[in-house]
Amino acid sequence: MSEALSPAMLDAYLQRIGHDGPLGADLSTLRALHRAHVLAIPFENLEVQFGGEPSMDPDAIFAKLVERRRGGWCYEQNGLFGRVLETLGFAVTRLAGGVMREMAGEQFVGNHLALKVVVDGDPWLCDVGFGSTQIEPLPLAEGPWTAAPLSGELQRTEDGYWRLAIIGGPMPLSFDFRDAPADEQRLQDLCAWQASDEQSIFVQNLAVQQRRPEGHAMLRGKVLTETTAAGIATHEIPSDAALVATLRDHFGLDVPEAAHLWPKIEERHAALFT
Repeated sequence: MSEALSPAMLDAYLQRIGHDGPLGADLSTLRALHRAHVLAIPFENLEVQFGGEPSMDPDAIFAKLVERRRGGWCYEQNGLFGRVLETLGFAVTRLAGGVMREMAGEQFVGNHLALKVVVDGDPWLCDVGFGSTQIEPLPLAEGPWTAAPLSGELQRTEDGYWRLAIIGGPMPLSFDFRDAPADEQRLQDLCAWQASDEQSIFVQNLAVQQRRPEGHAMLRGKVLTETTAAGIATHEIPSDAALVATLRDHFGLDVPEAAHLWPKIEERHAALFT
């Protein structure tokens, strides 16, 4: 359990996500905070693209996502959200997920952080860091889920894992997890690997994603994909200036230095699509 937020820090977080409703360790608060968080704070790996390693220190995460109004990846997003919930009195368990474990194997369990939150004896899967796809908590029970225009299912695997799958949307994806506290050293190790290894997709490519009330936006490299009830639309970002404008206008990220990433982004795009 991380150190509780001070009243001033909690107020700053609530302002960051635009929540001014009631606060309590109850399901209505959990749903409202989860939804507000993913609509306000984008998933992004800009720090990795700049050659850095995002910190897992709770105060560093708070400074980045709240005070500097940046986004972050799962370790940061769910790290901050779990800290907020614990401050409010929720029972929170950090879960080690393995994105695409069904293909990548057991060694990648820990490349994702999710949360289990128990409210009135019932467990809920909370995840504000899986590419901003899950807009509200899901009951930790088998069944389909819909967060229009995305959809998927939560199921048990034959080898005892839970699997959260995104089936309907721009990019089918899943992660597996056990209903048990995460190995924190494993999370640290996989965080460092994903930030530094040439085989990491986060080293290879820029990734920014954001939920909309009725949609989802995703920037991978120079390709912007917007998913709504009307369908999926894509277009290519044409220049470094357009990249900076896209980050600002579509994702609320004021990062003019991202223009320096453009040569790398173009090189990666050519390798993938030419």
